Amino acid sequence: MRLDKLLANMGFGTRKTVKDVLKSKEVTVNGLVEKEGKKQVNPEKDAIAVSGEAIQYQEFVYFMLHKPQGVVSATTDNVHKTVIDLLQPQDQSRDPFPVGRLDKDTEGLLILTNDGTLAHNLLSPKKHVDKCYQASIEGIVDEQDIQEFASGITLDDGFNCQSAKLEIESIDVEKEQSVIRVTIHEGKFHQVKRMFEAVDKSVSYLKRLSMGEVQLDETLKLGEYRPLTKAELDSLTHS
Repeated sequence: MRLDKLLANMGFGTRKTVKDVLKSKEVTVNGLVEKEGKKQVNPEKDAIAVSGEAIQYQEFVYFMLHKPQGVVSATTDNVHKTVIDLLQPQDQSRDPFPVGRLDKDTEGLLILTNDGTLAHNLLSPKKHVDKCYQASIEGIVDEQDIQEFASGITLDDGFNCQSAKLEIESIDVEKEQSVIRVTIHEGKFHQVKRMFEAVDKSVSYLKRLSMGEVQLDETLKLGEYRPLTKAELDSLTHS
């Protein structure tokens, strides 16, 4: 790997601005000052330091974001703010992307990473990775709905959803509203909303609570994020 790429990936600037860091003579490789960005280094074998501080290279990054409404689950968008825009510049430089999508008006847990293999495994229907949501529903959710979700809802385009677990948290009879939790395995476009449309109800609020065994850290405010813990990452890699 080129030294300038490694430094850029570790948050010391872009490939261009890293040149200034190298010119400062503060970068050492195996104890020797190195000013050439094109120098090839091995992060696992070479001792690389900036201003005397050793650099521990991490190939992949894994973040948990508490996604707010009004932000799109994309890396770029010409109109709307993206989830990547919520990250610090040094984290943006690692080229993370959202694992799956949450609708623009949906809140909750979103995992961001640059690990394509992990993302593929988490999104593959064959892996049966649970995704749990809390939702406010216009309409009274009942036992028949629970049974239909368990049997597999058919969406408006004919797609047959896998069995889903629907749980009722509360019902307001006067307002004809329900608060529920639903656990699904796929991630089709607007899937939860379309599942409720199939039983003649509508979703007015949606929040993802968990993905696999990783639960949304409720201490994170909307728009905040943090790295996944080792235990959280291990639970995803062994899903």
